[in-house]
Amino acid sequence: MDLPALKSAARAAIVMPAVFAFADKVIGQPQTSIFAAFGSFAMLVLVEFGGPWRSRLVAYLGLACVGAVFITLGTLCSRNAWLAAGAMAAVGFGTLLSGVISGYFAAAATGALLTFVLPVTIPAPNSAIPDRLEGWGLAAGAGICALMLLWPPRGRADLRRQAADAIRAVADFLDADREQLAERGHLAREAVDALGRRLLGSPHRPTGPTGPTAALAALPDELDWLLSFLAPSAEVPVLELACAEDAEAVAAAAAVLRASAKRLDGRDVQPDFARLEAARDAVARALVRRLPELPTDVPAGAVPEALEPPFRIRAAAYSARQVAGYALRATGADAQELDHLDIAQPPPAPTPVEATGQLAAEHASLRSVWFQNSVRGAAGLALAVYIAQRTGLQHGFWVVLGTLSVLRSNALGTGWSVLSALAGTAVGIVVGALLVIGIGTHEAVLWSVLPIAVLLAAYAPRAISFAAGQAGFTVVLFVLFNLIQPVGWRVGLVRVEDVAIGFAISLGVGLLFWPRGAGAILREELAAAYGRGADYVVATARQQIEGGDPEDAARAGRTADAALHRLDDAFRQYLAERSATRSSVEDVAALVGGASRVRRAAQSLTLLARMADGDRRLERCGQNLDRELNTLHSWYVGLGYALVNGRPVPPPHIRDAEGSSRLLACVRDAARGRDKATVNAALVLLWSSQHLDNLWRLETHLAKRANAARASST
Repeated sequence: MDLPALKSAARAAIVMPAVFAFADKVIGQPQTSIFAAFGSFAMLVLVEFGGPWRSRLVAYLGLACVGAVFITLGTLCSRNAWLAAGAMAAVGFGTLLSGVISGYFAAAATGALLTFVLPVTIPAPNSAIPDRLEGWGLAAGAGICALMLLWPPRGRADLRRQAADAIRAVADFLDADREQLAERGHLAREAVDALGRRLLGSPHRPTGPTGPTAALAALPDELDWLLSFLAPSAEVPVLELACAEDAEAVAAAAAVLRASAKRLDGRDVQPDFARLEAARDAVARALVRRLPELPTDVPAGAVPEALEPPFRIRAAAYSARQVAGYALRATGADAQELDHLDIAQPPPAPTPVEATGQLAAEHASLRSVWFQNSVRGAAGLALAVYIAQRTGLQHGFWVVLGTLSVLRSNALGTGWSVLSALAGTAVGIVVGALLVIGIGTHEAVLWSVLPIAVLLAAYAPRAISFAAGQAGFTVVLFVLFNLIQPVGWRVGLVRVEDVAIGFAISLGVGLLFWPRGAGAILREELAAAYGRGADYVVATARQQIEGGDPEDAARAGRTADAALHRLDDAFRQYLAERSATRSSVEDVAALVGGASRVRRAAQSLTLLARMADGDRRLERCGQNLDRELNTLHSWYVGLGYALVNGRPVPPPHIRDAEGSSRLLACVRDAARGRDKATVNAALVLLWSSQHLDNLWRLETHLAKRANAARASST
């Protein structure tokens, strides 16, 4: 049994009939009764906000204000079919697209649209506006009180607990001895993947309107990045600790992770950043001592083996530091201990206007899944409103509700939704008709049945199926309209006629507007994310080697971020449609995660560029990375081309072993000197080359996943 869904449904079953009864029996205005009933359903069933109670309260109050505006605007436009359809198109597009701003906007979209659909499809004079607002105000007031006080959601607390468990599993892996390594590595990978799936299970990116929500959402990618350096796999060998400094750095990272997990559990614990910083610096000093001792005749392919352990340990330590920063922010604390060089410390947050402008720029494209869904939804809703108005259908708002309920992002998905919704509606009509025939005009019995019907209608979509939800909602409508105006079972026939028209509109719009849905967009966004991520890698590496303009790398970073955001949205939509696809979700998820790793590698290179601070005394050494950079960039661009065009992915590129050997010799000679700045520049180049080597290893993994996904889709 889904206990959260049951609690939410029980809350609706208690509050909605009470609000409707007060409006019907005490106020006695039909308009007020209708808006009180449907407003309660929108507030209690269609919308659920998570997060801190203050943020939830503000979100619900904001929805109440938006609903009042929509009811007023919808009533003003309700007496002209063209005006009503035009207003519906504008409101539908703006409301659906606003979901890119934050998770709260996305969660509120359906409930907000209902507050416009209802008044715009029931023509009424302007004098009806006060009665309608009175019903909505009654529903919003009672609904907000119930939502804040009666069984408030615990989703964020549960998410914190799961994040703490994942961090603890990674810490256990870091502490494991050789016999425990494989088992604990497997457990850590499972815990991190489960946390990622939990966050991907929501229909929108949970970056949220608050820093804590964004910090929690960032943890899976960061933990995955950490494991990519330490967990043994086909691409990553077992980590061999070369000295005591390496062991201390791993232990310090594990201790920081454990403190972060305790912090998420609600305990007042502070991660020991000082110990981690000292251990990380000690690893660098130990590496500097060993560099001059490396043999001069290092064979091709052995260079990474000589330098790999300290690089992987330092990278993991940086990642553990960032995990700790996210844990602090997720619990509402400042992460002042993080210095300005650490990428866990983000740049100053943009103003709300700037942030909204950035999001608008990211999604002002026909390739954006948010833009496509908004256009498709607006067109379907506007057409439904126009048909409902022009044909004069009884209860014409059901046409629009039918359109809204089954419209999906591809024609096949909409087709399945139509069949499911029709089946559910048919079952609901049979059950509702039998109830009404059996009850007759006994109003008291109808009132007693209403809470049960609301309970089933609210519980079924989340715990059973979409079709069960349609059946439950149909039964609620039977009872409601027979309480407002007794017409018996005939109300079911009206609903069949109206919703069938709405379903047909949804199917037609799905066929006309981007019928292939998120699958095609996902392939294009994967290609864009890999291409822009590779551009970002090259830009940051060039900044180190040639002392290029930092703004070029920053611009490439913003472009890569935007591409990754669009990919994330497309992947969420793809998951919502996966019943209509044949590709392996695991393989596609691995490709999406790979794009994030490429961008994350570029961020690490950005940090290294800051450490170099424009020092170009080893530029001649860095030029040995040119060939590797160009080949790496070409491979990731080719990966995107193969994904879009359904071609086999080429094998990993041939590494520039000669350039790597020259780089090591050049750096080894520089490390023999005593100039601290020169030694620092040498280390930066070494670690940059290791990040490129890590991306080369990733190619094998991505090629295997991409070819597997291609095979399963043919």
